Amino acid sequence: MTLHSQESMRRHYASDENLRIRQEIHDRYTVPARSFAEWVLARVDWHPGARVLDIGCGPGLYYGKMRNRQLNVDYHGIDLLSSMIVNHLGQQDGVPLSVADVQAIPYANDQFDVVMANHMLYHVEDVSQAISEIRRVLKPGGIVVVATNSINTMPELQVLMRRAIVLLTRSGAAQVRAPEMPSDRFSLESGTRILSRHFYAVVRHDMPSALVFADVEPAMAYLESTRDLREPFLPDDVVWDDVMMIMRQQISQLIKHLGELVINKQAGVLIASDDGGFIGDFVNQT
Repeated sequence: MTLHSQESMRRHYASDENLRIRQEIHDRYTVPARSFAEWVLARVDWHPGARVLDIGCGPGLYYGKMRNRQLNVDYHGIDLLSSMIVNHLGQQDGVPLSVADVQAIPYANDQFDVVMANHMLYHVEDVSQAISEIRRVLKPGGIVVVATNSINTMPELQVLMRRAIVLLTRSGAAQVRAPEMPSDRFSLESGTRILSRHFYAVVRHDMPSALVFADVEPAMAYLESTRDLREPFLPDDVVWDDVMMIMRQQISQLIKHLGELVINKQAGVLIASDDGGFIGDFVNQT
């Protein structure tokens, strides 16, 4: 990750507003209507009293879902930026929260039964170091839960953005690609390979769904919430506001013609372990 993209990432997460906007849009416009976070938690065989570390915990989305499910766990949360945990749902419950970097986790070895790192490893400069730290604080027999997107998620949005950029840039069309999705750096595809270098077994669960927009405004709100993460990757002669103007025109025309805009999503979760969770019975039999 370049210095420029690091600065953009920090600006993007100076508050939890952009994250909140996207989460609300996902919650309201996803078809079928299902909570991704609840689906992720349902992939784990939770044990009473399990000690859990939620890395990149943000405002506590997963904590809230765990509380709703009445999971009896010892929850701890860390995030790189204090602005992201100031509104954490666990504040009122007194859960341990701290500002910390996944590349230097402030816990001793062998502390947690479950370590979650959901939709955040693609922001980390040294992913291998981060996973080594996760492995260090994980108890023997523990599991790692990593939610992320497929590299093939939201293809319709990428096509529309590339078309807008081609119309605006002086570069040849062959040189243009849509700004990468943040999760491209640690996707379901690449994440499976990366985790397999550190753990005995990795299982991938996919949850396909779609954003369905009958109006242009929520689609534009979603795009604007990603500005800090995408704008640095535009060609030098292309201005973000011009891209958004053309995106609005394209989306409006598609909705007018088709009645709705469907953006297909492909997200999922990777669960890794040396001998715990899903792999435990197999290891015991070998």
